[in-house]
Amino acid sequence: MYLRIAGVEKESVVDGPGLRYVIFVQGCEHDCPGCHNPQTHDRNGGETVELAALLQDICSRKLLKGVTFSGGEPFLQARPLSILGRELKKRNYDIVTYSGYYFEELMAMSVRNPDIRNLLQVTDWLIDGPFIIGRRDLSLPYRGSTNQRIIDVAVSLKQGSLWQTKLA
Repeated sequence: MYLRIAGVEKESVVDGPGLRYVIFVQGCEHDCPGCHNPQTHDRNGGETVELAALLQDICSRKLLKGVTFSGGEPFLQARPLSILGRELKKRNYDIVTYSGYYFEELMAMSVRNPDIRNLLQVTDWLIDGPFIIGRRDLSLPYRGSTNQRIIDVAVSLKQGSLWQTKLA
């Protein structure tokens, strides 16, 4: 299976806790003014990569704590990311997923698209909500604007209600 990406950052400390491998997916419909990654918006841009090749590259880096799915909008490619995420979880990586959608929107969308639910289920922490330039705050860890939340996805799914958290 393939994934369309804008690129990767093989060792990041700013896209989630610990040393992380970051996959910037290609394609986004949010078009947030002031977006940090506008080059990821075109669904036909970037390049396609095999999931197996990405998994192999991630696993070859022994100091990584986790993997971050960023973008673009990861939930536009929920199926391949959920498959990759399942393989990463088997290898004890934690997963952060960024989305311009709010958790509640993703839950509603998952009723029609089970791949969205599958991607949520492999995500440890969801950074949700669009970037809003008028609410920009550079002091926030892992977020760009104050409307964005850090969601503990496993607890939220289990409890059936939203659980916000802090990432250390």
